[in-house]
Amino acid sequence: MKIKSAEFVVSNSDVAKCPKNHLPEYAFIGRSNVGKSSLINMLTDRKSLAKTSGKPGKTQLINHFVINNNWYLVDLPGYGYARVSKTSKKKFQKFITNYFEQRQQLVSAFVLVDIRHEPQTIDLEFMQYLGENAIPFGIIFTKADKLKQKAIERHVDDYCQELLKTWEELPPHFITSSSKKIGQNEVLGFIEATNEEIEALKNE
Repeated sequence: MKIKSAEFVVSNSDVAKCPKNHLPEYAFIGRSNVGKSSLINMLTDRKSLAKTSGKPGKTQLINHFVINNNWYLVDLPGYGYARVSKTSKKKFQKFITNYFEQRQQLVSAFVLVDIRHEPQTIDLEFMQYLGENAIPFGIIFTKADKLKQKAIERHVDDYCQELLKTWEELPPHFITSSSKKIGQNEVLGFIEATNEEIEALKNE
């Protein structure tokens, strides 16, 4: 997939105010220091589509970007280590769960995971939540440029083995590096293929 256009549409904390049309949506979420904004900018070939910051927790709203005028990339607030008050954190959690449970246009979530670390309970619990609510998702491993190839393979295998303790089938996963543009074609190719499947079903 070639990204011809990527435009900001709206930010809000109320799922009812999200765009009303029925373009397919792909939501990106992860711990607040996982490199989500950098990944979004890499995928879209835009230097500052999503705001990056040295401070975790920069994204605090549901952010919609329309890509090629035919699908939405949704940038969601991070979870975990954001330095915000408990009240704000509860508010984030509420509108995030509202989004996932109410947004009918959502096709798939992408849960971002720092490939350098062993499986984190907070990530596994979030994936469990998605599974329990029948929300399709894929895993995007970030920061692959920080490890050698054998270490990448070992860390991904460790994660898969951990997931297989509770999952019968593994979700799709992608290995990425924002600085090296690793994984761009794979993630966008998955989205493109999924959109084509949706269109084919509409035309049956």
